[in-house]
Amino acid sequence: MSIMISILSASWQVFYESAVYMLFGFFIAGILYIFIKPETVGRYLGKGRVRPVLLAALAGIPIPLCSCGVLPAAAGLKRQGANNGATMSFLISTPESGIDSIPLTFALLDPIIALIRPVAAFITAIVTGLFENVLLPTKSSSDNIPEVVCSGSGGCCSTDTLENQAKPVKKPFIAKIVSGLKFAFVDLLGDIGKWFLLGIILSGIITYMIPDSFFQSYLNNNFTAMLVMLMAGIPMYVCATASTPIAAALVLKGLNPGAALVFLLAGPATNIASISMISGLFGKKSLLIYLGSIAICSIVLGLFTDMLYYGMGISATATAGQTADIIPHYIQISSAVILAVLIIFALCQGVPHAVRSFSLSGKTRG
Repeated sequence: MSIMISILSASWQVFYESAVYMLFGFFIAGILYIFIKPETVGRYLGKGRVRPVLLAALAGIPIPLCSCGVLPAAAGLKRQGANNGATMSFLISTPESGIDSIPLTFALLDPIIALIRPVAAFITAIVTGLFENVLLPTKSSSDNIPEVVCSGSGGCCSTDTLENQAKPVKKPFIAKIVSGLKFAFVDLLGDIGKWFLLGIILSGIITYMIPDSFFQSYLNNNFTAMLVMLMAGIPMYVCATASTPIAAALVLKGLNPGAALVFLLAGPATNIASISMISGLFGKKSLLIYLGSIAICSIVLGLFTDMLYYGMGISATATAGQTADIIPHYIQISSAVILAVLIIFALCQGVPHAVRSFSLSGKTRG
């Protein structure tokens, strides 16, 4: 019982420190949902080798989609004429970063890695897209694009979101704001909330189970630590938001910031489901370019991050979570309560859909 209490206490501390930043990030995500439309992005991603890749990487940075939810959006862009390099660039920059995860990184880690993270995602996306367009130049086509199947009802992991955004329906400004907030705090939070809570729980387990001297004793070589985090991140499903508390807990236990960045880049951009989908969408050669570029860029940028911290004389372990202290206690506790209520509400909204799907599948079998 004491072990469970200790884990829950450590998890609550992370949740408490991150709540206000999560609320701010989701609010901005709702505003972006109103003004950024996939079909608008798609017009600029078809012609050329370099320009579409740059625009796709830039467009993907603020959009809060996980590595699963970005697949239908990317398939939609490809159908609208985006070339393979631009589509792959969007597939990387979008899940590796996001307007919801950047404030959370600032809160749980520090301002340096909060700045490096979206820049690293941008660089990785550009490198991958350029490699794809240069090594395997192909004309974009809307033919033979496999159907994207993704779990979740609404939000970032639903093709309904993409289809709804593609329909130019004029709405009053107030209605647009309401729909944006609903997307952010019901649909998107419903999809990401469960993974965020899982990340919070895992951070509590790491805090309790891993001794403070673990990384100094067993992974004292920074490069080896990066390879371990890369191998752990590639098959794992973890979105940009959920990966942040896990990385923060590891840094507090002594993990070097470069290895933490490798996990923050590789984890959200890849998982078994997305690897299978990318292979079907682009082919096995493109999949090798995708995984190879992510691996190489993550390690190189991780090495740069370690050099930056070392050159500035900053300890990531000492600075992790310190920026959360600038928020007054009453705001933090209020935000934590509001976020908890919103997550419960958002998750409950998905229950009727799951029950209906289960009932329909049961009738079909019958």
